[in-house]
Amino acid sequence: MFSSRFMPCGACGESLDRTALRVHECAPERLADYEMFGLRHEVAQLEAEVRRYLATAAGRFETWLAARHVRRGA
Repeated sequence: MFSSRFMPCGACGESLDRTALRVHECAPERLADYEMFGLRHEVAQLEAEVRRYLATAAGRFETWLAARHVRRGA
């Protein structure tokens, strides 16, 4: 079976040359992007839950209260 020369880093997903002798160090930005990519379904679910809550009476009141708080500069 064909074996690829490049494999993804398990921590950040960067494509790494397995034949290279250099040590890989994950960039913080790439780590954050890779983790957010892995959590994309949970993020979408959270956004939907927040929208659902804001559509309730309690959510509408909190939205109004927050806007009032911002307008008063408090």
